[in-house]
Amino acid sequence: MGDKLRERAALVALLRLPGTRWAEITFEVLEADSALAVLERQLSGRDTLFPDEGRIESALTEALEQLAAWESAGITVCAFFDDRYPVQLREIHQMPPLLFSRGHLIQEQRAIAVVGTRQASERGLRMAASIATELARSDVTVVSGLARGIDSAAHCAALAAGGRTVAVIGTGIERFYPPENRPLQERIAQEGLVVSQFWPDASPAKQNFPMRNAVMSGYAAATVVVEAPWKSGARIQARLALEHGRPVIMPKELLVHDWAQEMAQKSGVHVVSSLQELLLIVETLIHALGVGPETLPEIPQVAWSR
Repeated sequence: MGDKLRERAALVALLRLPGTRWAEITFEVLEADSALAVLERQLSGRDTLFPDEGRIESALTEALEQLAAWESAGITVCAFFDDRYPVQLREIHQMPPLLFSRGHLIQEQRAIAVVGTRQASERGLRMAASIATELARSDVTVVSGLARGIDSAAHCAALAAGGRTVAVIGTGIERFYPPENRPLQERIAQEGLVVSQFWPDASPAKQNFPMRNAVMSGYAAATVVVEAPWKSGARIQARLALEHGRPVIMPKELLVHDWAQEMAQKSGVHVVSSLQELLLIVETLIHALGVGPETLPEIPQVAWSR
């Protein structure tokens, strides 16, 4: 790739074209090893030997101005070919061509997603908080989706324990959904990371949230499903995690659901009966990635909160 800023602007310009399919644009840029080359091809027309330089430069100028405006608003824009782009997301089919973020964007592999239903029980909320607290104390980043219920409990517990948490959201980075989570989102942006694959002003839309789950699954080394009925984004994320080659961990209490019983039979799924067992599996998985200590730490005896 050449000038990264112009390449990033070219990618923004490409994704802004009417009728663009983001996955197809990503594939074309990968094939050409240049967003600028693809933009020139798209805007010059395929039936002419001479590109319309004025149209190309106009699109680039507009995109550069937009990038500058986002930066002025405190939004980091990262293209999939940038060095700071999370390497683990390059491994998944649903790799977002752009990531918009607020907070501290770093390369990290010690990250575990903790997800579950919005209509959580009190026991589920306590379980999510216990899991997130102990992960944070073990220097593991807690990843979740900033939704009501389990997600919010996991984020809050990680912050309370002094740990790092990452919120992968299903709206634009300038939006707050649900509205009551605005203070939590702003705190995560200050102390951790909020990340979105959607244009910064994008409103919540039904189709966004499964896409968000795919990115959350790809970002994390494994997914813990705390509490989730059949109609749940967490169930979708568990399926996507296995597709991405990421392990899934679930408490035995989840086996009251048929979908969980079926999933428990699949390779890569771990059913645990205690928080100690869950933490041991997490440390074993992270150790296997080569980003943990040479020897596994002693895991404390911690029961599920009741």
